[in-house]
Amino acid sequence: MQVILLERVDNLGDMGEEVAVKPGYARNYLLPQERALRATEANRKRFEAQREILEKRNAERRDEAAKSADGVDGETFIMIRQAGETGHLYGSVTTRDIADAVTTDKVKVGRSMVVLNDPIKSLGLHDIDIKLHPEVTITVTINIARTTDEAERQAKGEDVIQSQADEDRAVAEAQATELFEAGAEPEDLIAAEENAEAEAEAEAEADEEDYKA
Repeated sequence: MQVILLERVDNLGDMGEEVAVKPGYARNYLLPQERALRATEANRKRFEAQREILEKRNAERRDEAAKSADGVDGETFIMIRQAGETGHLYGSVTTRDIADAVTTDKVKVGRSMVVLNDPIKSLGLHDIDIKLHPEVTITVTINIARTTDEAERQAKGEDVIQSQADEDRAVAEAQATELFEAGAEPEDLIAAEENAEAEAEAEAEADEEDYKA
């Protein structure tokens, strides 16, 4: 289907250009959101008659978006979520979640503005692009953690999952040392180590099942 773009659309073109798109994309997205018109002779005349008004309106929206971006671009937003020991979330973070987190008194973000190919399913720092306007894109960091303390540690560059693994390993080694100093037989030490490994594997498998669910 041929359409006339009423504003800049990524990977398609700029305002006023006629481009070919799939009918479904036009009917479900471009046309209902008034981002394009069907490329008919009547609509061509209509567009040319309104071009100046459309360009002025677009410039105003662009300037407004750029002004809003000043207080948000580059900012970090913390989201507290439940997750397993391996860092997999119990659930996921979606475009709606991100839009709600970033929306402030200064800027209103809709889920369609969030550039996210797949929902986020792991703890950590995630850089996300947000298109406030076809010509204005900002980048924010979503800090997903299980606690505010964990979020603060992640913000400082700490790998909290690796830190937890190191801590668990240290505890296991300390327990083995205590058994050794108490005169435990080698078989007991091996059994204790195997039990610790089995518990870790069981937790990882449980996390994986929750992640798949």
